Amino acid sequence: MLENPAKSIYLGIGSNLGNRKKNIDKAKFQLIKNNIKILKTSNYYESLSWPDHKKPKFLNVVLEVSTFIDPFNLLKICKIIEKKLGRKKSFKNSPRECDIDILDYDNKKTNEQIILPHPRMHKRSFVLLPLFEINKAWKHPLNKQDIKTLISTLSNRDIRSIKQI
Repeated sequence: MLENPAKSIYLGIGSNLGNRKKNIDKAKFQLIKNNIKILKTSNYYESLSWPDHKKPKFLNVVLEVSTFIDPFNLLKICKIIEKKLGRKKSFKNSPRECDIDILDYDNKKTNEQIILPHPRMHKRSFVLLPLFEINKAWKHPLNKQDIKTLISTLSNRDIRSIKQI
């Protein structure tokens, strides 16, 4: 019996509490332990916390990964890793040690147990800039816009507020 081929998947990892870089590195280690192969990693990007810029700044990366795990079970693994690294249930957009989002799962479009692609990814500089770094040819699965076009729609303020570290 042939196995399903591994899928190309993009994950976003962010942290704005504690040692942010170490939190992201621990999350990457946990992903590997769960049979998720990291193919590419962007540089680290620091951005303002959203929607409240007074909260601690975020450090973010985007990973290209490969796995045989389906999207729903991948989401479950990401939530377990977040908890393992100290994330507590709190109000929406609250500061956190670790946040792992499935940005794009093999160009799938779903709206059931998990919304794919990530519904706000195309509006976020901290997703688009690191994603562009690792895949300049990426296209949004729904609107088919290429990543350069999506980046060009970001506000100047949004682009100026993020920096590669």
